[in-house]
Amino acid sequence: MVTAAQAVSPPMPRSRFLEGQVAIITGSDSGIGRAMAEMFAAHGADVAITFRTDAAGAGEAVQAVEAAGRHAIRQKVDVREEADVAALFEAVTRTLGVPTILVNNAGRNAPVASVADTTTADFDDTIRTNLYGAFFCCREFVRARKRAGGGGKIVNVTSVHEAIPSPDNAAYGAAKGGLLTFTRSLALEVAPLRINVNALAPGHIRTPMTAGRTRDPKIYAQEMKNIPWHRPGEPAEVARLALYLVSPEADYVTGQSFTIDGGLKMNWGQGA
Repeated sequence: MVTAAQAVSPPMPRSRFLEGQVAIITGSDSGIGRAMAEMFAAHGADVAITFRTDAAGAGEAVQAVEAAGRHAIRQKVDVREEADVAALFEAVTRTLGVPTILVNNAGRNAPVASVADTTTADFDDTIRTNLYGAFFCCREFVRARKRAGGGGKIVNVTSVHEAIPSPDNAAYGAAKGGLLTFTRSLALEVAPLRINVNALAPGHIRTPMTAGRTRDPKIYAQEMKNIPWHRPGEPAEVARLALYLVSPEADYVTGQSFTIDGGLKMNWGQGA
């Protein structure tokens, strides 16, 4: 029988295996992105914090990185806009150095609607945020790494919905499924440059994006029944997996998708 104390993972010991690395993490003002920023800094990386609306949250993330003894910058970025992404990379290179790690974490949920009722504007915004944004950032990153002689790590945050269909949410599924295939295609393309490209697919994680579902007792009880572990994941748990993917330990890992969902994906379709 696993006790409550045993079930809680011990804190990861601090090391410096990301010393000298410069990480860009989009959407790192809160949730999963902020947890990654803090964890990467704890292991030696300097970090570019990006946000779209939550300047205060981004400022707190910068403070956390600096508290770990690392350098950080805060940049307002709309990943849907090529010019914003180009300006981000220019600012990072100028202040922190050429980026060696990219995590495409910025994203948005799509409005719940059937395909018949989904507006072109909502579909377009969902695709541009979740798919075009990653494309713009990956393009700038690969160009920068080519100029630097190669090497580097890319992690694209998809979702269990990269594979699990969800009615009334086709736009989100299209974006995340597209990001998975984009990840695999890019991994093959940049392998000669020794750039690793992988996807990280979270399930229900306790973040501001899922707060409404997590705080509503009725919705929470319904959703937890579908997760074998009967609880949401925590941002730090996702960050630990991302830490592995950007570490030297993952140098031979590329073109893969790593699901972290408490068993949700395996449980989909049970009872058929």
